[in-house]
Amino acid sequence: MEFIAPVPAAQVKDEVYAALDLARAQVVDWVPDGDAGKPAGQREVYRVLEDVHTLAGPRKRDPVLRVRRVLVHSAAHAKGQQAARANRLAKASAELDKLVAAAGGRHYKTREKIAARVGVIAARRRVVSCLRWHITEADGPRLHWHFDQEALETEAAADGWYALLAGIPRTTAGPAQVLIHYKGHGTVERRYHDFKGPLAVTPVFVQHNHRVAALIQVICLALLVFSLIERQVRQALGPQQTMAGLYPDNRRVRPTSRMILYHLGELTLRIGTVTDPPMVQITRGVQLHLLELLGIEVTRTRASHSPESAIFEAAAQTPLLGHTAVPSPPVPSSLNVPA
Repeated sequence: MEFIAPVPAAQVKDEVYAALDLARAQVVDWVPDGDAGKPAGQREVYRVLEDVHTLAGPRKRDPVLRVRRVLVHSAAHAKGQQAARANRLAKASAELDKLVAAAGGRHYKTREKIAARVGVIAARRRVVSCLRWHITEADGPRLHWHFDQEALETEAAADGWYALLAGIPRTTAGPAQVLIHYKGHGTVERRYHDFKGPLAVTPVFVQHNHRVAALIQVICLALLVFSLIERQVRQALGPQQTMAGLYPDNRRVRPTSRMILYHLGELTLRIGTVTDPPMVQITRGVQLHLLELLGIEVTRTRASHSPESAIFEAAAQTPLLGHTAVPSPPVPSSLNVPA
């Protein structure tokens, strides 16, 4: 089967990453959505290398598997690790210097108490691998410590690197394409959230396997429609894919299917008679705006008797030429919108 999965950090030592040549890595032609509006020099940069990873089973007779391993370097991730390390070293230095001054005093009279405190500081500040220390007994216990620069350089050389395992053939996707596929997992996870959240999928007991398959198919069709509604609205909004009126503070956000259906769910249909045809009642401008973005034409509407009735009545009688033709009045502050 084809798969892409991250490698646990414990399975790849820092020495492996430190030995990699960043200059030989391939630059990935991909920009995160959050960096799309930034200048080229401030955008996230990804580089990839590829080798082979060996997976051994828990038993000796298990076959040894060899799979593709894509080594990824993230510039932003490297900067974050460097800043975190500097912060850890600064805090550890301050605590160790304080312990040096207190060694031999009332609270740290013995070697054992000093050693125990050093162990706590090293573990809490995560400097066990680079901290070197010893205690002398001249004129009472005295602590001496320093950071191993070679260990720090090895750790720094591994900054920004992580690994992915891929079960996809090289002829299908190169290392850069594997990373791009992996970066799309956020969208998949969000659809799982929709699957379990807004769609309210709950366990159902069925008697036969074909009924299980039918139930899953119906739910997946509902998820497909749910996703296409969001896609249609965002594409109709243009490149920025944001609109106002979905929340009480009227801020501009990217519409989600949950918010779209929340507002459209308040639409009501007045049942007509022989002489009076049925009418869709629109109470807010954002509802008309969403219907327009979805390409749903409401030929006859009946607005409620409110101060905005004239606006809604005029908007309903105006041909929908574009998503900016009908303004979206602010949502009333009393509207209770779920987070």
